Amino acid sequence: MDRTIGIDYGRARVGVAVSDPLGIFASPLETVPAANIIEYLQNYARTETIVRFVVGYPMNLNGAPSEAAADVDVFLKQLGAKFPQIPVTLEDERFTSVLAHRAMIDGGMKKSDRRDKNSVDRISAAIILQSFLDRK
Repeated sequence: MDRTIGIDYGRARVGVAVSDPLGIFASPLETVPAANIIEYLQNYARTETIVRFVVGYPMNLNGAPSEAAADVDVFLKQLGAKFPQIPVTLEDERFTSVLAHRAMIDGGMKKSDRRDKNSVDRISAAIILQSFLDRK
């Protein structure tokens, strides 16, 4: 089934989210060590058809790329080299961590669980992907 993958790339961890087959809803999927993300995506692509990657792109409030954008640029080159047939869309990721924390609070997640950065990364990836899906 066709899936769109949302990615919240970080130097240490990468949040991954996936769309439903109809491309309507985004769901948090996994948090993967950054060093293993390409291998993880290759394994995922063996069982699911990935039709697009939506990658969060870090921007400053003035709309210019932030310092973290350089890390994402390196990742984008790796992603393009390993998956040249799959299109990549960049999505502004400003405030996704704040929105992820708000979603966890609204969802009733305990304070101790909200401190888990892996959860924040996964939920941030889902917010990035859902933003794309809503516009589509």
